[in-house]
Amino acid sequence: MFRQTSRRRRRCAMSALLRGIVAYPITPFLPSGGVDEGLLGKIVDDMVTAGVHAIAPLGSTGVLPYLSDEEREHVAEVVIQRVAGRVPTLVGVSSLTTERTAHHAKHAEKLGASAVMIIPMSYWKLTEAEIFSHFDTVAKGISIPIAVYNNPATGGLDLSPDLIARLLKIPNVTMVKESTGDVNRMHRLVQLCGEDVAFYNGSNPLALAAFVAGARGWCTAAAHIIPKLNIELYDAIQRGDLAAARRSFRRQLPLLQFIVAHGLPRAISAALELQGITVGPLRAPLQALPPERIAELRRILVGLDVVS
Repeated sequence: MFRQTSRRRRRCAMSALLRGIVAYPITPFLPSGGVDEGLLGKIVDDMVTAGVHAIAPLGSTGVLPYLSDEEREHVAEVVIQRVAGRVPTLVGVSSLTTERTAHHAKHAEKLGASAVMIIPMSYWKLTEAEIFSHFDTVAKGISIPIAVYNNPATGGLDLSPDLIARLLKIPNVTMVKESTGDVNRMHRLVQLCGEDVAFYNGSNPLALAAFVAGARGWCTAAAHIIPKLNIELYDAIQRGDLAAARRSFRRQLPLLQFIVAHGLPRAISAALELQGITVGPLRAPLQALPPERIAELRRILVGLDVVS
């Protein structure tokens, strides 16, 4: 009973810390191919100044799997130093092996990250026992909280609510980012873990439904482009003004649907380019959006008054 109470307290403490709009910065590159740390720092500054509630480097938008170990550590260092404690930081540390995941988690903790996020990545399909052992091993090596990231579209593994509930019994595994686009999974997780379970929406077009279901926050790359609208939606939910939340969400929805349909790094890179911010070449094999998609994106951004 004491251990369960302690876990609940840690979970509640972290969910109180990590709420609202969790912004995922893109990793910009120099023409030579290296990480553009100056622009990365500016992007982070712009997000924090706009009022986002947390910064999460090395997510899908940050092209985590396409970076070397040295680049990943450099990105984490640049972001944490630039944030300088103004908001919490949630650092992606996922890797194919448990050893590398644990290594990056320890590095993030040493840099001062508030928490780390792990999506199990696999070539061979992992068993539930292997997934549990993966998280348990990493958790035993660090003291900061861990967020479970469920995104079968990118990680290739789908974590059931029952498995996630088991993972949340690991003492410092305290949060869940759910990106399947199925709000019923969030309801199921609440049934299994109780009302204080800290889950976060990772499916952009599901933002409103996820907040209504009880999500603590929204993990989004859209904060590059429309941070004020993202925050507006969250604030309306906090006030209990569902009508205002619906209006804000409907205005954002075309962009949210577009960035998901066409890939976050491609879409965010193109949107920033349309705003006059050159984030450099995408890391191959990723390629830029074709002209017809860029024209479609421009029309959406004109409608949002973020480009002329």
